[in-house]
Amino acid sequence: MSIFSHIRLGSEKYPALTGIRALGATVIFFDHFPISPDAHNTLNVMAFFFTLSGFLIVRIYYEQVKFNVDWLTKYFVNRFARIYPVYFLLLSIALCLQPGVSPWTVMANYTLTHALFHGTQLIIEPSWSLTVEECFYFLAPCFMILAKRSNFWLPFAVGWILLSAALLISKLGIAFLGTPGFVLSITYFGHFAEFFAGFYLALALMRREKRGSIGATGGKHTAAGVAGVSLLVFAMAVVYRQSPRHWYSMVILINNFLIPFPIALLYWGLLREKTLLSRLLSNHLSGLLGRSSYSFYLLHTLVINYLAIPLLLPRIGSRLLCVLITLIVTWSVSVLLFVFYEEPVNIFIRRMFRSKDATVGMLATLFQVKPR
Repeated sequence: MSIFSHIRLGSEKYPALTGIRALGATVIFFDHFPISPDAHNTLNVMAFFFTLSGFLIVRIYYEQVKFNVDWLTKYFVNRFARIYPVYFLLLSIALCLQPGVSPWTVMANYTLTHALFHGTQLIIEPSWSLTVEECFYFLAPCFMILAKRSNFWLPFAVGWILLSAALLISKLGIAFLGTPGFVLSITYFGHFAEFFAGFYLALALMRREKRGSIGATGGKHTAAGVAGVSLLVFAMAVVYRQSPRHWYSMVILINNFLIPFPIALLYWGLLREKTLLSRLLSNHLSGLLGRSSYSFYLLHTLVINYLAIPLLLPRIGSRLLCVLITLIVTWSVSVLLFVFYEEPVNIFIRRMFRSKDATVGMLATLFQVKPR
């Protein structure tokens, strides 16, 4: 049997959104290892991932959410099985490459609380976003229940209240939530609107699905989403040309509170419209890379910092060639890591805890199945 047989390429329910994950991970790679050393990416790629996470969690769990021990246990086991095994493996490898790390840093990184405490070292640089994701996973059941009992705007208002509370705590001069800038840049509270853009998108899609096919002719939503994202990226490029003391508040406004709207509109188009972009994002290669993108996201800075820059670049001489080789190698290793470790361990944990729901984690967005 082929090692890829269980991946079932081409069976995704929302294939273009899987492709978005691959594209976003690649853009992040070039931000951390640009072809030109002085290049700076003005696109907030994490907003794409956070909006997608909000959409996925709500689309998967909204209709079945319950506030009881059995459901919550299954929900958190599912999220643990999807997120933690790869992180644990790569974090352990990274610790071997970084001797002398303090016990507090080790504990904070292993417990995924490191991005809640200002000044805590990130052993894997991009892992701050996992703390952001985990905070959303923890709060999402409450948000979904509030939305079911009232409407979307009640949990959205709670999000603003939590942000206000976090900003107040950040004024206390303690490590927890650190400073207002830290809250707005690194924590879930500063990024909550990105998740809620996906939350709203999921609710809108479920309403559309109940009325029948979600398909739409033309490509106006996709085009409008691309145009909106492009306009804000251009605005960010203009902002970055200004003095830092003038642009910080504009960066937060655009990245955290404005760009989620055109991203959600773009996703709406990708979900419903058959366009060139949706076809490019929906091919089998994009699907495989999209499913491997989580491993790639955590792995790529380790490869860049410990292999590519200190070892490969001096021997090759050409930065362009080094970047491309590193990209190909990292994607190749990530696919193998997904096939032989990430997905098998995920399935094993779910079976061990009798959490074999067909809608577990990303699988619910990959295969056309309904929750039990």
